[in-house]
Parts: sequence; C-alpha cells; structure tokens
Amino acid sequence: NTVMAAQMTDAHRRFLQVLMSNGITEGSEARKLHQHCCETDKVYYAHDKLDDFISTINSHLQPLFMQIRKGISEDDGRAHYAVVNLAETEVTKMASDYTEIELELFRKTMDLIILSENGFASSTDILNLADQLKTKKMKKKEAEQVLKVFVEDKWLSEKNGEYTLHTRCIIEMEQYILSNYQDVARKCNICHSLAIQSQVCESCGIGMHLPCVRKYFRGQTEPRCPKCNELWSCDTP
Repeated sequence: NTVMAAQMTDAHRRFLQVLMSNGITEGSEARKLHQHCCETDKVYYAHDKLDDFISTINSHLQPLFMQIRKGISEDDGRAHYAVVNLAETEVTKMASDYTEIELELFRKTMDLIILSENGFASSTDILNLADQLKTKKMKKKEAEQVLKVFVEDKWLSEKNGEYTLHTRCIIEMEQYILSNYQDVARKCNICHSLAIQSQVCESCGIGMHLPCVRKYFRGQTEPRCPKCNELWSCDTP
C-alpha cells in the first residue's frame, strides 16, 4: 500500500482510549463516540466514515500488533467493536488477569459451550466440572463466584443459568477457537464468521447464527437449508 496512512489526530486517540477502557462497544455507541471525538477535538466529521476513521487507527496500531475488530452479536446481529491484541493469543492475555485454576475452569467451560449443540452450557454442568479440575478442586461456591467474574469481564454471558461466550470473547478468540477446535468449531453458512450459538441442519450439518437464520428465511413459507436444500429442521426464530 503506497498511500501514506492518514494522520492520527487527538480524535482518533480519544476514540481508541475509550474503546480500550470499554473492552467492547456496541455499534451505535461507537458511531456516537466517533462524532463526539471529532467534535471535541475539532476534527472533520462525516457520519458515514466510521470505518475509514477506524482503519486510520488500525494502520497506526499495526506495529503494536493490535487492531480494532468488528464483530456481530449472536443474540441480535448488531455490530460491536473491540480492541484485539494480535501478539499474544487471548488465553495468554487472560493469564495475566486470572489464576491458573480460574483459567482451567474457563477453558473447560469453553469446551462445554463449543461442543454443545446450541452454544450454551448449563451452570449445573459447569459446576460439576469444578471438582474435577487438575490444578486443584474448586468448591461450587467458589466456581459460582468465578463465573460471575467472567460474566462481569465480558468473557461469558449468562441467560437463565445458561452460559455462552460473550461477543467480546468471540471477536477476540475467533482465531484461537477455529484453530483449537478444528473438528467442531463451525462458521456460519451465511456470514462466514464463527458461530457459537447456532442452529444446525440435521441433514448436512451446516450451522447458522440465529440472526442470520432470521434474515435468510424471512418471507420463506417453507425454510430450506441453503446448502443441501432439505427442509430446515429447527424452529426458525
């Protein structure tokens, strides 16, 4: 690329700082933040130029092995942005924040979630793992506390006692998951990014995110698999 990277301004730096302190930022928030930073620092603002604004920041982050990445929430299909460290795998990044036993519980939980049919693991199943950890056994009360921290820190999210990977976790760990769970990690047949919470075709085994299923089957009276054309076996949301 011969084009000189656009200059980083105070607006870009301000935007990056907020993004880093949030951990993850929803798309509409990121758009508001873009406007706020440009107006505060008197930098030219164009409402449809958020992607360009971000790629300017990314070109300056490259030598630091960091990147602002965009990902989609598996719940509602909305865009989110997170700052990802490309130099260390995400699990090593977590290693500076958590103890060995907490990390082991996280990895085991991730196994359960990724190996499950629908992308969820029940708290009962996770807590049953707690007393089988190699590092040392963990009491259920302790494990509950640790799970709460993982939810607060946006590595897991929880609905009615069922845990899944948080959007932040999916954005940051996509490469790690695809390479460490090669046989089971699915990409969504529609948007081609990692699908944890998904519906799976009973005939050919492809998976689709729920928001992608909703979009794809909109207005079809009998939904058929986009790959094998068999009737879609799951209840479409």
